[in-house]
Amino acid sequence: MEVVSPPYDVLTTEEARGLAEGQRWSFLHVSRPDIDLPPGTDPYGPEIYAKAGKALRAMMSAGVLVRDPRPGFSIYRISDGAHVQTGIVGAAPLTAYESGRIRRHEFTRPDREEDRLHHMDALDAQTGPVLCIHRDDAALAAGLGRLTTGEPVVDVKLGEVRHTIWSVLDLPEIALLSDLTAGIAALYIADGHHRTAAAARLAGARREANPEHDGSEPYNSFLTVAFPESEVRILDYNRVVRDLGGLSDARFLEAVGARFSMSPAQSQVKPGAPHEFGMYLGGQWYRLGLAGALPSDEHPLARLDVHILAERLLEPVLGISDPRQDPRIDFVGGARGLGALETRVDNGEAAVAFALHPTQVSELLAVADAGEVMPPKSTWFEPKLADGLISYPLG
Repeated sequence: MEVVSPPYDVLTTEEARGLAEGQRWSFLHVSRPDIDLPPGTDPYGPEIYAKAGKALRAMMSAGVLVRDPRPGFSIYRISDGAHVQTGIVGAAPLTAYESGRIRRHEFTRPDREEDRLHHMDALDAQTGPVLCIHRDDAALAAGLGRLTTGEPVVDVKLGEVRHTIWSVLDLPEIALLSDLTAGIAALYIADGHHRTAAAARLAGARREANPEHDGSEPYNSFLTVAFPESEVRILDYNRVVRDLGGLSDARFLEAVGARFSMSPAQSQVKPGAPHEFGMYLGGQWYRLGLAGALPSDEHPLARLDVHILAERLLEPVLGISDPRQDPRIDFVGGARGLGALETRVDNGEAAVAFALHPTQVSELLAVADAGEVMPPKSTWFEPKLADGLISYPLG
């Protein structure tokens, strides 16, 4: 299917341009309008957002994108080999986000939040659903199962991943899903913190500018796809560091050995359990473990492997106190494999790489429930939602 594309934020400009080449209706023309502007164009300039709006309106005018005849829900199933997750698509009220019923686990970066704000405003739509998690609910799962026995409205493969959509537009079915979702105590933002924060800011601006505001306007909600806790999958999110902070390899290994148990490995080290780490330095893999067990009453944030690595090694040994902004550290999603870590070190882009065990979904929910914020780049959700399948008009 020509329209559907990977999410805008997992591609470089060059990758996006290559995928969209010769594809007039690729949604990348909307989500990554930089591909249609000259190299060197300011990625946050007004022409970027104007180009995106023009591309979306062209797709709607041509009938490539079709608006549902009336409000309703959709059901979104992602199948990646044996892995299947089925979620409900809807417009979640921003009041639930502001009150904490929809919970976050990340800080946002001002530049990326501003970018999403201008993008939504120019499109007068939200085109990237926010991936959310809810705790397992047997009644909701049964309801979704009944509603996915018929023919889907979309069934398309993007790479090896199948994306299937069912529309729920009949009033009795809408009422059923409304009743079932009303029982969900909390939603947890998994992927889409910047889009959510931008939607809240845009709603505030439009509310102030609208003397007839009554709370029913579409801009008071944001587009979500909510999956049950047991079905979502988190991959590892690994780290590479540009230099050793002035230390020699020998002195660095000595410092690491004082903080972790450490042994050389004959092959790649993919941690098989929490609190195990792989480290790649100078062409050699090492297996790291905690010298002592964590106290059982540790705060949920303190038990995260990304936090442990930062507190015990990145900051005291390498001097990286703010991974969110320090240019010496970079992050590599687990979908790229451990070979990507080796490549970054072997070609000199990085001095050392660290492989982590994936953050567990239960850990994310515990941190969010505690009102805390995860360290940056703690979770890589896979498979990703596709762009171009579902959008939410604000006008």
